[in-house]
Amino acid sequence: MYKSPITIEALQVLDTIDRRGSFAAAAEQLNKVPSALSYIVQKLEEQLAVTLFVRQGRRSVLTPAGRHLLDEGRKVLSAVSKLTEQTQTISHGWEPKINITFDSLFDMQLLLKPLALFLNEHPNIEVDMNEEVMHGSWEALIEDRTDLLIAAPDPIPQQQGISVTALGNLQKIFVVLKGHELASFTAPVCKSEIDNYRTVVVHDSARTAVPWSNNIIELSRHFYVSSVEHKIQAIIAGIGVGYLPIIRIQSHLDSGALVAIDLDEGEHISGIYLAWKTVNKGKGLKRLREIMQQHLSN
Repeated sequence: MYKSPITIEALQVLDTIDRRGSFAAAAEQLNKVPSALSYIVQKLEEQLAVTLFVRQGRRSVLTPAGRHLLDEGRKVLSAVSKLTEQTQTISHGWEPKINITFDSLFDMQLLLKPLALFLNEHPNIEVDMNEEVMHGSWEALIEDRTDLLIAAPDPIPQQQGISVTALGNLQKIFVVLKGHELASFTAPVCKSEIDNYRTVVVHDSARTAVPWSNNIIELSRHFYVSSVEHKIQAIIAGIGVGYLPIIRIQSHLDSGALVAIDLDEGEHISGIYLAWKTVNKGKGLKRLREIMQQHLSN
């Protein structure tokens, strides 16, 4: 079996000498005698057949070969440090990483404050956040691609082993760009009248399951996008019209850039949920759920 002369101890010694500028100062920091550090460096130089340090006055300076070894070695030291922290974290019931998925209907900005609070409490836990749409959100949880699903829309899948808690309701309204022909209609607009206009539709991001269709004007010409943010920008650009959640466009309504159209149909209100696999008992996920519920429930 190949045994590398480059050890974690040797990299730590090189790192400390470089930071402190001399063998003596590094030895003091590492609580060793300078001769012990000299022996480690000399042995490494002999085994690699390179010179790692040269003297410049009272300082020990890395050669180009030594600099390359240390630059790459610091990546190893960082990885080892991270691995140590994660191992200790797991031993106490805390996950090293939590995958989060939020539905595109929801405003991602509302997640950043609770996430910052969680990460300040638990800096050793990594968070990987992704955006999905409609059934694609639930699919990510069902297929174990995510640990926590935020703002998942109705309907809740009839899937065993999923736990949910309600975050409230999401209301959608039909909007057009300021100055659009539909904005001049005084009476409630019939849905059939919208057939004459292009509507912007967000693709369901489901990969394997049958995609959902939601609030689609069937006979209209369609312009497809991959997220609600893209849909907002497309409508603002005058490409088409469509339903949007009020929570995402309130500032555009207030500024007058977008105009809500009164349709002759009922309100479009649906529940949104926090969801996770019941078998997931990680302390990090539990704490993150608590923080999200505190900040997002209405």
